[in-house]
Amino acid sequence: MTYAIEDIAPLIKEWTINTRLPEVIEEMTRRYYYRMLIEQNELSTQAEIYKCKSDPAHWFNHWVWTYDPRGMPFGLPANIPFVLRPGQVELVDWLLERESTQTHGLIEKSRDEGMSYVVLGFYLHRWLFVEGFAGGVGSRKEDLVDKKGDPKTLLHKFRDMFSKLPDWMKPKGFVEKIHDNYMRIINPDNGATVTGEAGDNIGRGGRTTMYFLDEWAFVERQEAVDAAISQNTNVHIKGSTPNGIGDRFHQDRFSGRYAVFTMPWRANPDKNWQAELHGKLIYPWYEKQKATLDDVVLAQEVDIDYAASVEGVLIPSAWVEAAVDSHLKLEIQPSGQRNGALDVADEGKDKNSFAARHGIVLQYLDTWSGVGDDIFGTTQKAIDACLDLKLNLFFYDADGLGAGVRGDARVINEQNQVKGMPEIEANPFRGSGAVHDPEQEMVEARKNVDFFANLKAQMWWSLRLRFQNTYRALQGMQYDPDNLISLSTADITKQELEQLKRELSQPTYSKNGAGKILVNKQPDGALSPNRADSVMICFSDIRERKRKKPAGAGTRTY
Repeated sequence: MTYAIEDIAPLIKEWTINTRLPEVIEEMTRRYYYRMLIEQNELSTQAEIYKCKSDPAHWFNHWVWTYDPRGMPFGLPANIPFVLRPGQVELVDWLLERESTQTHGLIEKSRDEGMSYVVLGFYLHRWLFVEGFAGGVGSRKEDLVDKKGDPKTLLHKFRDMFSKLPDWMKPKGFVEKIHDNYMRIINPDNGATVTGEAGDNIGRGGRTTMYFLDEWAFVERQEAVDAAISQNTNVHIKGSTPNGIGDRFHQDRFSGRYAVFTMPWRANPDKNWQAELHGKLIYPWYEKQKATLDDVVLAQEVDIDYAASVEGVLIPSAWVEAAVDSHLKLEIQPSGQRNGALDVADEGKDKNSFAARHGIVLQYLDTWSGVGDDIFGTTQKAIDACLDLKLNLFFYDADGLGAGVRGDARVINEQNQVKGMPEIEANPFRGSGAVHDPEQEMVEARKNVDFFANLKAQMWWSLRLRFQNTYRALQGMQYDPDNLISLSTADITKQELEQLKRELSQPTYSKNGAGKILVNKQPDGALSPNRADSVMICFSDIRERKRKKPAGAGTRTY
């Protein structure tokens, strides 16, 4: 449901005046008093400089101010104290870790999460307190890097924060006309520098301690910039909102080569507060975005949805988000079948994934690397998970590497039976095989055999319908509770759930020459969605039929 902006605006105004404004006034008062105490004598000033040097978060929360004129109509000042939110404190620690370990990083974010202010503030801290620090910043256009007086530019943010510091914290030898130049700001006391570059010139201006690439997903000719930046620094930080699937930012995000930091709006206390409207609790900030932004922009830049601008996305991110704890929202008690599913990976970047459900509720998800292990070890781990979860069966991807699971499961079950442990049934899932119930209609007026190219496409479509039904149920439409899906936050770790949500919206669909649905799980540059695959198999509920062979031939499963 989308609310009218006329309904939302008064809620935001009330919160800003009654909550945000008092917080800002209290923080400003605290800071003025703290500064007065610090400046009483030289000894306390020097002690504060030492503390700031060793604790960037303390420095931010006591001395850094930022510029934001949007709250002025409600009485807020344009210049307000920069108080790091919990997620921003984590970002500062993450940047320190990148610096100390000399590793690259990637920041994916919702729009307006303060990423560039935190990174530029971190640069200012190092510029002030670390001798010889060389910070580089780059964006797709020069006007976004440096244009004096323009608050949108990166170096203006650096200058603005610097200008509001007390004089005793600034370099004693700093002369603005000499040391503050276009695209280059110098600390004459310790030799530290911050330089800016744009477009194809990013990374070509010498050597840096750390390089920040702002809105990396929107930089043209990313391959050329990557080549240049690789020779410039040991630590580059790529930050951006998403810009689709397959671009360099998307490839980097899911490559496994980068430490990843996520800045979602839901972790921002200035956005995730709730209010009641028409008897329902809503997030007014988010409802305002829904009311004013295009659906693709909302999904891509607010919900961090890489697939938002991709045609033929099988399961839109809005449907996935709706399914989180949907059984609680709809007051449905889990009931029905319990089973697991295993997606088998090789020894490369892909991971093994095991999922388990109770009825419509996904209650377990675990992933692990295949490096240094074999199919037997993977099967053993899946069976152990079944025993722990009290499941008596699991499905496994029998195409490719998973073909060996059946034999390994038989051996493990025989070993377990000797120990008095129950047998775990292992059922193959062959996505490349023929469709299930070919003469039935999953899609109205289209027989399954005429609509789907293979079983994989059919079962991904079945999963799509579950998410669609769940989304519609939460919009107030009638529903069959057995045809929904719920992702339980009480049972799945936050990290696994976030990865799963992204993977579920990665596959796309198209039609082949015969007009049948095909599913592409792995668009160019993307890793295989192993978590999502295991969930799809888990909810496929396809058992192979068993039949008896002639006497003496034993029993074989087909």
